[in-house]
Amino acid sequence: MLPAEPRHFMPSPALPGAGLPHDRMARVAARRAFVVLKNTFADAVAGIDGHEGQWLRRQVRSAEEPTDLWLLRAPVFEALAGSSLASRQHRQALRRELDSLFPDSVQTTGFGPF
Repeated sequence: MLPAEPRHFMPSPALPGAGLPHDRMARVAARRAFVVLKNTFADAVAGIDGHEGQWLRRQVRSAEEPTDLWLLRAPVFEALAGSSLASRQHRQALRRELDSLFPDSVQTTGFGPF
């Protein structure tokens, strides 16, 4: 016997993995963006020497969320300070990836680089 009303799928809070396909795709996209950001950070701190470099590499490896890496941005940029081409390229890559995940993090003044 068929039920009187059609049964619609309602995700249960007890099933955290359940959801609509676009919800799952959004989670996958967010995870991929985090992995790209984490790899960018790992590449940037790979060439930093000394105890600071070891500490930064350990912090990047243990990051589990984008906010963990967001909190590391200042020490990483400080460690990458300098005029070498590699440092500049790492800083640019980090800014680009951070801006893609945290688009409201930079104040827009109306002026930009040409």
